[in-house]
Amino acid sequence: MSEPFDLITMGRIGVDLYPLRSGVPLAEADTFGKFLGGSPANVAVAAARLGRRCALITRTGADPFGAYLRAELRRFGVDDRWVGEVAAYPTPLAFCEIFPPDHFPIHFRREPKAPDLEIRTEELDLDAVRSARVFWMTGTGLSEEPGRTATLAALEARAKSGTTVFDLDWRPVLWSSDPAPWYARALASATVAVGNTEECGIATGEQEPYAAARALLAAGVELAVVKRGPDGVLAAHRDGTVVEVPPVKVEVVNGLGAGDAFGGALCHGLLAGWGPERAVRYGNAAGAIVAGRLECSSAMPYAAEVEEVLASCR
Repeated sequence: MSEPFDLITMGRIGVDLYPLRSGVPLAEADTFGKFLGGSPANVAVAAARLGRRCALITRTGADPFGAYLRAELRRFGVDDRWVGEVAAYPTPLAFCEIFPPDHFPIHFRREPKAPDLEIRTEELDLDAVRSARVFWMTGTGLSEEPGRTATLAALEARAKSGTTVFDLDWRPVLWSSDPAPWYARALASATVAVGNTEECGIATGEQEPYAAARALLAAGVELAVVKRGPDGVLAAHRDGTVVEVPPVKVEVVNGLGAGDAFGGALCHGLLAGWGPERAVRYGNAAGAIVAGRLECSSAMPYAAEVEEVLASCR
């Protein structure tokens, strides 16, 4: 590899299927849109849209949906060299219902097992993981073996070099064991933690935003980012910096991709050397743009769009 990636993400990928009419339950929907999905995939797309060199470590099934996902990653400018196939399991699907402004149920189809949980330690390019300027992993990647061990191996290979982000990404339907010990181990190896208040509660036992931020810092990270929905975002740094950033007001069409847009934009800001407040404001603007659109991956904004939203907020 000639130069390190700006961002390598690792973990969940799948095909998102959305009813093309908002407010229609799945039982009544008759037309669907098909989109690249999975938080680590969307975060990589979001950062690539902002000009960053990105790659994804994941697995798909050896099927047409897997081929579709790899083609979409390439189309969005995300390197797919570490997107392998697992013949034993189908590519996951996620059926999403859209009831604005704040109800977006997801129905996962990841049985009997998701290929992205079949990532194995011996398959990892740990030199590339170590050299990436930012490495991003998620809680779902810790939910089952062998993906759990591979994810922890990647974290430990980083040894807190550069920026290592743990997206708490709590999806209870995807867990069959207690997540607490695995979250604690990941936090000890990460430099940044990002999650909403429920996810922070799973990781630390604390849901009150300030208490959650303090608990995340105590668990080992340098920057704790607590997303509070309509109350904005709280960011606390180990150096004592604490900032509260209000949300960007938007008419919500689909809230499912907003967090991934926030994540990709946050990585962009951290790569640029911005402080927590500026990076979080940028992330909020990117998230608001995607919340105002139906799709997720293809809705990720370009830098000029984010700057336009930020200018309108000043």
